[in-house]
Amino acid sequence: MKNPYVFGFLPLITIILFSLSFSTYTMFKAIDLFKVIGVYSGMKEFLSDFEIRLFVLIIFALIYFMLFSALKLIAETIHELGMLFFSKDFEGKTMALARGGYVIFFAGAIISAVGFQSIKILLLIFLATAFIYFIYVVFKLSNSMSMIGTLGLIMFEIIVWSLFLALVIYVVIKLYNGIIASLPFL
Repeated sequence: MKNPYVFGFLPLITIILFSLSFSTYTMFKAIDLFKVIGVYSGMKEFLSDFEIRLFVLIIFALIYFMLFSALKLIAETIHELGMLFFSKDFEGKTMALARGGYVIFFAGAIISAVGFQSIKILLLIFLATAFIYFIYVVFKLSNSMSMIGTLGLIMFEIIVWSLFLALVIYVVIKLYNGIIASLPFL
């Protein structure tokens, strides 16, 4: 008998690896910014170069860990809501089949460690991994769904993620405009 919990640890490891990849890139950019604005020399009076890099890496790793954990929670909620609307599987057996897709995200997280020098490479790896995972899950779940149910699930997820992304972009633009408008020298 196959153990259903074999892949249970992969989401945590994946989130940690992606967080470390993104935080390493962000740490190098933050250190460069600290040097440009003159804060870095003041920090070196209290901490060594290694300690500064380590502390900044830990802070960004925690931020990215929270971000990726929240995205995973949102993604699972959206997906299971879509399954509620469009799946004929009332016992949840097909969700166990799709858990093998955790290996796809794990492989993407390992590959992201190579591309930590460029944000474009990191984002490309993350988005490609998410797309491949989505195709895999839809393929695995399509056996228990009708063609209309599969299309409904795909459209539901695309629409909800598009609305979510549009909301986030709108909030960021409004925040940015509010901050710029409140600056006294403009």
